[in-house]
Amino acid sequence: MPHGFPHLLAAIFAEVGATIALRESQAFARPVLGCAALAGYALAFWLLAHSLITVPLGIAYGLWAGVGTVGIVLAGWAIFNEVPSPSAWLGIGFVVLGVGLLGSEIPTR
Repeated sequence: MPHGFPHLLAAIFAEVGATIALRESQAFARPVLGCAALAGYALAFWLLAHSLITVPLGIAYGLWAGVGTVGIVLAGWAIFNEVPSPSAWLGIGFVVLGVGLLGSEIPTR
């Protein structure tokens, strides 16, 4: 497994945290949280860029987007009581299936 995966996992966490901060910033009416969101997104991109040194682009971006999407849906449910609809759960299932299939393509060198 490429050494960039810890960076990729950290990038996902940074993006999810930044998205939560962005929601809580109330469209930047709370500037500290707005700045935290911007910093979190910058950190996420920096970490993603470092993961791309060893993780193939398609795999890195697919995992980043897919796991981040599922993460933010689950965070919205847990933190803000934004309960996904049955069709949203189906979509999440498809994302998880896609990420799992994409993950099976990870080189083991």
